[in-house]
Amino acid sequence: MKRIKTKNAPKAIGAYSQGSIFENLVFTSGQIAINPISGNLVTDNFSKEVEQVLENVKSVLQAGGSNLDNIIKLTVFITDMSNFKFVNEVFETFFINDYPARSVVEVSGLPLNVNIEIEAIGSKI
Repeated sequence: MKRIKTKNAPKAIGAYSQGSIFENLVFTSGQIAINPISGNLVTDNFSKEVEQVLENVKSVLQAGGSNLDNIIKLTVFITDMSNFKFVNEVFETFFINDYPARSVVEVSGLPLNVNIEIEAIGSKI
């Protein structure tokens, strides 16, 4: 097993790694909308928050030898299910023809009071 560490995604805000590689599988830790360059949260608009989270997921997957096309399963945590439609709208721009398996779970709170967190399992390219 190997841990993933990349400057292209936000560093962990706690005692965990950005992701792990086990055999042919790449696991990301939950990603939130932190811009990895500025270190600032993107929270001015929910759709932009989703975009930043997916960019972070993509960066961790790429650092582990995977990509968005090789995602096996995504788990999406949102604090308000009324934002579900915006999640779908953004996903349709990141995943054009083939959507990964996905669960969306409403939760009462997320780290740094963000509105969305996404974790992924992908296979190596």
